[in-house]
Order: sequence, then structure tokens, then C-alpha cells
Amino acid sequence: MMDDNRLVLLRTRHKGKTKEFLAPVSNAPHHSEFGVTDLSVLLEDENLDAVTSHMGQEFSVVSPRSPDFFRHSKRTGAPMIPKDIGLIMAHAGVCSSDNVLEAGTGSGSLAIYLGFVAKRVLSYEVREEFTKVARNNIEKAGLSNVEVRCGDLVEALPSLSEEFDVIILDMGGSEKAVSGCFEKLKKGGFLVTYSPFLEQAAQIREEIDKLDFFDCRTYECFEREISFSSRGTRPSTIPVGHTGYLTFARK
Repeated sequence: MMDDNRLVLLRTRHKGKTKEFLAPVSNAPHHSEFGVTDLSVLLEDENLDAVTSHMGQEFSVVSPRSPDFFRHSKRTGAPMIPKDIGLIMAHAGVCSSDNVLEAGTGSGSLAIYLGFVAKRVLSYEVREEFTKVARNNIEKAGLSNVEVRCGDLVEALPSLSEEFDVIILDMGGSEKAVSGCFEKLKKGGFLVTYSPFLEQAAQIREEIDKLDFFDCRTYECFEREISFSSRGTRPSTIPVGHTGYLTFARK
């Protein structure tokens, strides 16, 4: 028998809609609207790809990925959403050898995405209650390379002895941390800031312009899902519009 602390994603269809549940693999039964499902069988056979509840509802069993943790993890506020996370990953070139510093952990959504890609992630969150939730979400994702510290990054920067490949700021007063982040950034590394308002983005740009960054650009990203129906094909009437402004500065 395997000693398994992993989570699995249970997927099924009901009345034409997909239903999903993140569930721990253990001897404890999983309860849902479809009845009780025995997941202890997954301890015996990790390759089992389907289970059935006592009510006869069949679930496919898959290993969860970053988007699954984004949808199903406990939230403490509005997280950075995948369209912006994707822009960060692409423009900063986050890769498996990177040492990443993040501030503004929230519920840990960005930290989880980063943790599946980067070598190490160190994240700061000023609110203790958010820190606890983020740590729990990260633990459920099975990530041992992500560390969440409760504290103010601006105050913590002078005591950090290491350098980082990428530093990401998603917090109020990010402009106050720009100069300290410059000192902790490796040559060729990226500072990335997320700003909900143009005024904050402008303040950050002012601080960046005082330093010897090689390049600086600010982007806004929009996303529209395409809807398919018998009547025709068109953009969804519920688009994901403005979320924030992302500024990338390279040392």
C-alpha cells in the first residue's frame, strides 16, 4: 500500500455540465452531492483513472495542475488571474533555474504557478491570516520549493543576502520597494510590478527611471473567450476586461 498525501482532481458530467472536486487521497471517504466516494483504492493503485460513488456516479481521476489549484484553492481576496500570470511568465522568461522573489502572496495563486516552473520561490505577505491560507494552499499543491514569510518586503529587503532572477511585486506601495529590489536583482533579471491603477504604475515608472535598468515597458492585457452555439460563433458576452497594469524592467 502506498503512503500518499497527494490530491487528485475528480471530474464528472451532470446534466451537461462538468463538475470538479479536489480531493485528498486517503482512507477517509470523499463526500459530494453525488454521494460517498471511496478514494482509498487510489492508495492501492496510483494508476487507477476512475472511481465511482455509492450512488453510481463515475469520476475520472487526474493529477491536478496549476489552473486546477487556481480554481479550487481557498481565496483571501481577488487573486492575480491566469492572463496576467501568463504575461509575467512569458515576458520575464521564468524558467527552472530561477530564484524568484514575490511580494503580495494573497492566497498563493501566483506563487503556485511560479512554484511549478521556477527552482525556488520566496514570497512575502504582510497579513498573517493571508499567510496561513497561502501556506495551506501551497502545501496542498505539493510544492516544497515555495516559502511564504509574513512580513513587509520593503523592511525585509536589506536583510536578504541572496540575489534573484525575477522579482514580482503585487502590493500597495510597490514604488517604495523598487530601489531595494534593484539591489537584489541579478544582472539580466527582471523586476515585475502589478498595478490596478495608472497612477500607481506611473509612480513605479518614476522610481525605475531613477535607476540603471536596461529596459522598461508597461502592458495591459485583455482576454475574450469565444462562444460557440447553434446560432453562431462570437466573443463571450462576459469578457475578462481590465485587471491591472504590468510593468517589466530589466537590469
